[in-house]
Amino acid sequence: MSLVKSKELALGSVLREFSLSDACEKVYNSRELLGKTGLIIAVMCNHCPYSNAIWSRLIKVAEFAKKLDVNTVAINPNIHPNYPEDSPAHMLDKQKEFGFDFPYLIDAEQAVAHSLKATCTPEIFLFDKEAKLFYHGRVDDNWHDERSVKSEDLREALIALFGEQKPPLPQYSSLGCSIKWLNTVLGD
Repeated sequence: MSLVKSKELALGSVLREFSLSDACEKVYNSRELLGKTGLIIAVMCNHCPYSNAIWSRLIKVAEFAKKLDVNTVAINPNIHPNYPEDSPAHMLDKQKEFGFDFPYLIDAEQAVAHSLKATCTPEIFLFDKEAKLFYHGRVDDNWHDERSVKSEDLREALIALFGEQKPPLPQYSSLGCSIKWLNTVLGD
């Protein structure tokens, strides 16, 4: 499993509107998902060890974000025949395993992942109330050991967003598994 780093993106980039469904076929629109203060989009999947290591931390940050009127959505772009563990049925299993209440959506055509210029799972995007990119990167500085976290980057970005401050700098890339693009062969 190769480690991939997220690309740098221009802050202020506007979120392209999208509609995706969850594993129960309920459709969500990005405009409706946007909270009064903003929206966290977490590009995640079921099988990646990097994603699995941060699910519980993402859920805690999402609960904190909700108090600041920032909604959260997870998006799975890895609906790929060579990766059955990322199927919608297994997405439901992941929701049951961790008990989170925010939507976990299927990006079967990978259009949202492409529009975000996402490269890996996990990859975090925080948009402000005008759907402009405020933060892009990691949840915190230690994906594999929650007890060793010294910098809670996403939480700090949420505080800055809610306080109407400038985006925090520097913003550090997320690290994770490559997105399994539809033209990916097994083993990539």
